[in-house]
Amino acid sequence: MTGFAPGDQVYGFGHGAFAEYTAVPQGSLARKPANLTFEQAATVPLAAITAIQGLRAGGLQAGQHVDLVFQLGGTYSPAAIRKVLTPHGTLIQSYGDGNRWVGPIGNMIKAAVLSLFVGQTLKAFNAKETTEALDEITELIEAGHLTPVIDRTYPLAEGAQAIQLVEQGRPAGKVTVTITSDQ
Repeated sequence: MTGFAPGDQVYGFGHGAFAEYTAVPQGSLARKPANLTFEQAATVPLAAITAIQGLRAGGLQAGQHVDLVFQLGGTYSPAAIRKVLTPHGTLIQSYGDGNRWVGPIGNMIKAAVLSLFVGQTLKAFNAKETTEALDEITELIEAGHLTPVIDRTYPLAEGAQAIQLVEQGRPAGKVTVTITSDQ
């Protein structure tokens, strides 16, 4: 029993491919926000879940004055980021790219070791991709508190250009790849 019926509009997590159809675990889907297009909905899951869970991991609360750095998949070292933190600030580091030899593990270890010797909190974080997390994001979107921003949309035939734009770090919003029946 999936909780969905044929024809239900859903969104969620499916990693590793551009496809019109794909199979994903039931726990990684939720009802698509009614006020989003499919292209907008495709941009939401990983970014929104990572952002909200990461900020919560840093102890962020409504009305709080923020002295927090939340690094998403970046390659800046914890030592470099400490320079912009207040003396008791917090770095939340998502499992990012790191360097080409050890990936994010090197920066995660550096953060754990530095935390032992400084007044700042430096910790690693990985988002939990669940239906419940997506349901929360859906509520925020449908209430008008969260709106995805799309920089560009590419047809599947130009997927390599879409990936290149993202890898270069230049988009001013999310990048989508569409699959239409006329391709």
